[in-house]
Amino acid sequence: MRLFLAKGREKSLLRRHPWVFSGAVQRIEGKPLSGETIDIHDCQGKWLARGAYSPESQIRARVWTFQQDEAIDSAFFIRRLQQAQSWRDWVAKRDGLNGYRLIAGESDGMPGITIDRFQNFLVLQLLSAGAEHQRAALITALQHCYPECAIYDRSDVAVRKKEGLPLTQGPVLGELPPALLPITEHGMQLLVDIQQGHKTGFYLDQRDSRLAARNFAAGRRVLNCFSYTGAFAVSALMGGCSQVISVDTSQAALDVARQNVELNRLDVSKAEFVRDDVFQLLRNYRNQGEKFDLIIMDPPKFVENKNQLASACRGYKDINMLALQLLNPGGILLSFSCSGLMATDLFQKILADAAVDAGCDIQFIEQYRQAADHPVIATYPEGLYLKGFACRVM
Repeated sequence: MRLFLAKGREKSLLRRHPWVFSGAVQRIEGKPLSGETIDIHDCQGKWLARGAYSPESQIRARVWTFQQDEAIDSAFFIRRLQQAQSWRDWVAKRDGLNGYRLIAGESDGMPGITIDRFQNFLVLQLLSAGAEHQRAALITALQHCYPECAIYDRSDVAVRKKEGLPLTQGPVLGELPPALLPITEHGMQLLVDIQQGHKTGFYLDQRDSRLAARNFAAGRRVLNCFSYTGAFAVSALMGGCSQVISVDTSQAALDVARQNVELNRLDVSKAEFVRDDVFQLLRNYRNQGEKFDLIIMDPPKFVENKNQLASACRGYKDINMLALQLLNPGGILLSFSCSGLMATDLFQKILADAAVDAGCDIQFIEQYRQAADHPVIATYPEGLYLKGFACRVM
């Protein structure tokens, strides 16, 4: 099975970008099935890469390898897993982890595949037709590399619909994960809900930002917005904050947040858990004259496609303006965007505009990205999706 590119459309592959868009395709030779491995050639027939065919996606092919003699089989996935594990071993030792991202898709040479490890549970997300097509080979490789681990599938994400795939979830191999599984990072324990939690159960990508919040927290009154299960709150309490208020719309998440505080033997009297809409609560706090010294703003993704970017910019500006109005002089706003379509420089400009609208001056004092177990390969800058800034009110 072969895919031929239109004239002049081979440049991105020559730069080793792992995607081929539908508009770059001249013709398909043969009748490849969805997810099947195909060879990719330029318009003159020169071999460029080997990838997975996705007939229902705008990303028509995702590259597995740029080596012509490399077959895509369980041995291929074993090599990729071993390469990825060598880096995660270092990160886990440095940060005191037993939970981390093992495979970060394209950046680990496994496009459309996310694998997180929580203790001895591997949580799998197959996000593309090619990943789904290779499910059996991948599971064989995981069994070879991690015989001690159970495997659980969380391929229940909407992006699979763009690939013509059903949503799937459930045990693949071994025992079911418990309702809440504790993991460790930077000396704190945090509960993970593998079966029902967000993403694969936890936001591993914010690990470094949680440590930053701890370092800023001493003596400060903290507002933790979009708190989910309270990992930022635990970190702030460990850093010596005077009070932390965690806000989320999910009571179930807030209940786990309280358990996380108790699990770490921290002073629950310094922690408050509020079920509310963050936008409305910020306005209420402003009207009531509430003030804080540290605000953590970690909202869900505001933008899924380019058509939503303008409205997302307004949303980010409004919510950060409200947060800045609640900060005392010298207060810190830790603000994040997990939207891959939101460029870092654009997000920084939004924060600057929010400060103007809030009537205050801010200093950018630190910048953040996803943690080191979420690497970004140089040829795929789209892999850098999480960005954040520490803003100090003057």
